[in-house]
Amino acid sequence: MSTPTEPAEPAAVVRAFLADLERLDLDAACAHLSPDVVYENVSLPPARGIGPTRRVLEQLTRRATGFRAENHRIAADGPVVLTERTDTIEIGRLRTSFWVCGTFEVHDGAITLWRDYFDWAAVTGAFVTGAVRALGSLVPSRRP
Repeated sequence: MSTPTEPAEPAAVVRAFLADLERLDLDAACAHLSPDVVYENVSLPPARGIGPTRRVLEQLTRRATGFRAENHRIAADGPVVLTERTDTIEIGRLRTSFWVCGTFEVHDGAITLWRDYFDWAAVTGAFVTGAVRALGSLVPSRRP
């Protein structure tokens, strides 16, 4: 008789999920999600279920050439994991970074809730700054 495998600690599940997103490996990332996951970027309507959540994530993996989630702090209390991080998204020459606070709930080794909070004005400013830098990199430098 075999013993059941213990589910991974909630913080480890969240770290693995974010690492899979950093590799832009949507299949591996979604393997950490519960079929009835709720994903919400606060102030936008939530994606409810694995299908709608996967479609949102496909927007990232289809366009992005790179993604990084730099965790500054991660704390777990039972099934709840809080992250304070800087997310960086690269789309071709465009590179933008912004602060995010995430709340995850992990039950039986699967993420059932993923809610990110961020300042839309800061995200917009980061994208504008990234776009200006990307355009600036296209301008040939003039050297005497």
